[in-house]
Amino acid sequence: MADQATAEAVRPPSLLTQAYLLENYGPRLTVEQLASVLHMARNTVYNQVASGTFAVSTYVDGNKRFADYRDVATYLDDCRGRARGHA
Repeated sequence: MADQATAEAVRPPSLLTQAYLLENYGPRLTVEQLASVLHMARNTVYNQVASGTFAVSTYVDGNKRFADYRDVATYLDDCRGRARGHA
């Protein structure tokens, strides 16, 4: 039973979610794009990143912060799983 829960917790994001994000935002999302996708204020994203509580991994490149579309897709799919009671 624990193996099944672990397998579900590390399930890769759906290809549909990945394709949607890649088509609409490209391979990496800016903080502004993240805020839009997650329906959050831009400053909320910055505050959560600074406090270490933001749910999506981000990185800095050339003085700008980004998130990989695959990490965003994983987060969105995990939210759906939690809403359905699967995670």
